[in-house]
Amino acid sequence: MVLEATMICIDNSEWMRNGDYAPSRFQAQADAVNLICGAKTQSNPENTVGILTMAGKGVRVLVTPTSDLGKILACMHGLEIGGEMNLAAGIQVAQLALKHRQNKKQQQRIIVFAGSPIKHDKKALEMIGRKLKKNNVALDIINFGEEDDGKTEKLEALLSAVNSNDTCHMVHVPPGSNVLSDVLISTPIFTGDGEGGSGFAAAAAAAAAGGVSGFEFGVDPNLDPELALALRVSMEEERARQEAAAKKAAEEAAKQEKAGEQPSSSQDATMTESSNVTASETENKRNDVTDEENALLQQALAMSMDDPASSHSMEDTDMSEAVADDPELALALQLSVQDSTKDSSSQADMGNLLSDQSFVSSILASLPGVDPNDPSVKDLLASMQNQSESQGKKDEEKKQDDN
Repeated sequence: MVLEATMICIDNSEWMRNGDYAPSRFQAQADAVNLICGAKTQSNPENTVGILTMAGKGVRVLVTPTSDLGKILACMHGLEIGGEMNLAAGIQVAQLALKHRQNKKQQQRIIVFAGSPIKHDKKALEMIGRKLKKNNVALDIINFGEEDDGKTEKLEALLSAVNSNDTCHMVHVPPGSNVLSDVLISTPIFTGDGEGGSGFAAAAAAAAAGGVSGFEFGVDPNLDPELALALRVSMEEERARQEAAAKKAAEEAAKQEKAGEQPSSSQDATMTESSNVTASETENKRNDVTDEENALLQQALAMSMDDPASSHSMEDTDMSEAVADDPELALALQLSVQDSTKDSSSQADMGNLLSDQSFVSSILASLPGVDPNDPSVKDLLASMQNQSESQGKKDEEKKQDDN
């Protein structure tokens, strides 16, 4: 890790109000400055960083080289924008601040943000470059913003005058770049010389590239071994807890399966017994129905036969059984027999009355509008008398047959 004291020269001229860099030139420059300050202080605990402005009322040192990152970041708030950039004066003041650094073992470096036109001529800048080289001061230049005909050429002349053993670098960031700091992450200005970058720079570069770093948990154990150890212990505890929870869940599932097998077997046996009982009851019901149907069928066949005596005897048998079982039915049958007897006697009396010619003639003569001597009336009376006589003969024959 390089032990280094760095002064960052900020361009706060009127050209920093432009919006060709998101969100503006000045804000993009401020974000890049914060990122570089963090990388420098994290790469080595003894590194120091200072900041000065090159425009406005003049060159002004915001903070002398210090390792307090909070103090460095706080000085960036509330900066005024205006005037023109004085590149030569800014580099000379930065060299003077590095000369009075506390730790003389620190290497000296100046980082310049040039985002506006340069009014100095090429020879003056080359003279400043040679002076920096003489005092072993390295120079990094970030060229962005305005691109007039002589700006890039002047900066290259200054860099070539300072450069020794490729310790100086210049980065061109054309207008329209989305974020200035993203472009600087992959450059030697951010990553450092000959070491591939510090842990902070590598983590920032990985985050910009996709958020994945080569270290476990995204933390470099060389930079923060305590945090890396704490994360590793926490991960192991979480893994052990998950394994214990999974084992417990598997045991509970096995117990539930065993408990479920016993009730299911007993339930199957119960269902089998109930199904057998139901089947037997159904079979018995079917047999009873079959027997009843057979009995009814036999009775119907017996009644449909031509043997009146058997049918009459069957009716008498059924009637007697019904009378023995039901007294009310016996009373009803007796009354019906008496009614039939009365009907037969009334029919006999009616036949006797019709046979009496004088009685019939007197009744017809008493009726208004009826002539007993009318031939049609005489024919009707004769037919009624014949019917009564035939009915009487039939009744006598029936009585004789019964006797």
